[in-house]
Amino acid sequence: MTNAISQINHGIIVSCQSEGDDPFNRPEYIALFARAAEMGGACGIRAREAGNIRAVRAAVSLPVIGITKGGFPDGSVLITPDFDDVQAVIDAGAAIVAVDATQRIRPNGLSGKEFVAEIKKRWDVPLMADISTLEEGLAAEEAGADVIGTTLAGYTPYTKKSSEDEPDWELLGALCSRAKAPVVAEGRIWTPDQAREAFELGAYAVVVGTAITRPRVVTRRFVEAVGD
Repeated sequence: MTNAISQINHGIIVSCQSEGDDPFNRPEYIALFARAAEMGGACGIRAREAGNIRAVRAAVSLPVIGITKGGFPDGSVLITPDFDDVQAVIDAGAAIVAVDATQRIRPNGLSGKEFVAEIKKRWDVPLMADISTLEEGLAAEEAGADVIGTTLAGYTPYTKKSSEDEPDWELLGALCSRAKAPVVAEGRIWTPDQAREAFELGAYAVVVGTAITRPRVVTRRFVEAVGD
């Protein structure tokens, strides 16, 4: 097991991402979120796009899980679409590269499993497979993925979110009992109690993003909860 993967064992990874017209969507602000997360005890950072990854790497000593984002023809998000993106993330200093490892065929003609296998042939880099089903997780592990993340559960056309407020506990439990690779819980984790539950189910690490680093979204949840 690589040092970067061992460093995230039983820890909280903070996903420091922003997009669009969000006021924090600048590398220097993303880096400040990462620095605050490190000060709070995070074991790692997940960051998007080369410029942000570089800024985070300069700000913290934690391992960075790096991604880029693109899209499938149906408009759904595609994490780290192609080989150029993998190289860009590595060049930016990511210690672990995360990619979409779902069964969907990406624009380069490869399924997630095929993409994972090809990356492992080309680069000696720890690879996190973002999946949405148990079958995808096991296939990614077979293809050589070093870590499996539940990141895309509920975000593919063939999976459904049971709630906006709860992770896919069934998937997490199944992966933890079936996969030999470390399983990272990611997606719709809003509270410390949910993070604790993920570890009790066997998660190797837990990613928390929006609940920590998206104040506009968190504020909206409060506003909508209290109503008019």
